[in-house]
Amino acid sequence: MRRIQAKSRASTGAGKPPDQLELPYLETFSLAAEMSSFTGAAKALRVSQAAVSQRVQALEKTLGCALFQRQGGRVLLTEAGQKLYEYGQRILELHQQVRRELAGQNKLVRGELHLAASSIPGEHLLPALLPAFRQQHPQIRVHAAISDSMTVMAQVARGDVSIGLVGRKTDNPHLEFRHLASDRLILAVPSGHALSNRKRVSLTQLIKYPLILREPGSGARHCFEKSWNEAGHSMADLQVVLELGSNEAIKEAVLRHVGVAVLSTYAVRKEQEAGKLHVLEISGLHCDREMFVVVDRRRVQPLPARLFLLFLESHPDLAEAR
Repeated sequence: MRRIQAKSRASTGAGKPPDQLELPYLETFSLAAEMSSFTGAAKALRVSQAAVSQRVQALEKTLGCALFQRQGGRVLLTEAGQKLYEYGQRILELHQQVRRELAGQNKLVRGELHLAASSIPGEHLLPALLPAFRQQHPQIRVHAAISDSMTVMAQVARGDVSIGLVGRKTDNPHLEFRHLASDRLILAVPSGHALSNRKRVSLTQLIKYPLILREPGSGARHCFEKSWNEAGHSMADLQVVLELGSNEAIKEAVLRHVGVAVLSTYAVRKEQEAGKLHVLEISGLHCDREMFVVVDRRRVQPLPARLFLLFLESHPDLAEAR
């Protein structure tokens, strides 16, 4: 999918309804779909909102069906709109390809990419992924925010960001989850701890120690609670002394001997290699989990987001993590 530069779109007015699917109308329709907003499309095209509405209405009249539905101050594609967008992108891509080849040009893609990620993918995967993506697409500016998985999924559902990277799923029917990488939860203890000479800890042993956990809403916390309950235990059995919203804060508390912690293997890799933290598997607990790329299936992805999704699918490090 791609977004045609607004400058090229702005040259054509609303005009009379077309007898066929003319390019200016398809371009306007595509931009409104990508931005989920007639107002936003009008500003980008430097035309009035009425002009955008007229172009969309002209397409709807030609095709005999509604292309958008209004929801919460935004416009979302109908089923017919989704089909037109898919075909329209092929038409616009071919049109641009002809212009590039005839002009001998191969311009770099420009635009902005808005991402949100939970702690583990945001702190331990994105720092390596984004520079590699920038090498391929230097003209795309990336905006990335890090929070917990539930917040990220809410941002995607609201349309605040195009793509989210999270450590859990929900049953929201509007969200589509694609596998990103695999992860495992382990028990981290400071060097010199009573468990630091062991490779595994049992569920009964874990109950004996002060425990530090991520806050509710994080993917790691959700995975641990689910696994713990499936093992026949209640969270009330544990001696939870701290709940923190940051893996870095949790590791600092562990190093200060406040308690032991259940963390991702990604989060403790550096401290483990430096000999500061000792890692144990938790026997009897299924602590493997998946991380996901999440998008809103109701919205079309602008070209920068589409390129980032393709980049994630082909990245060698992620292929190994899968």
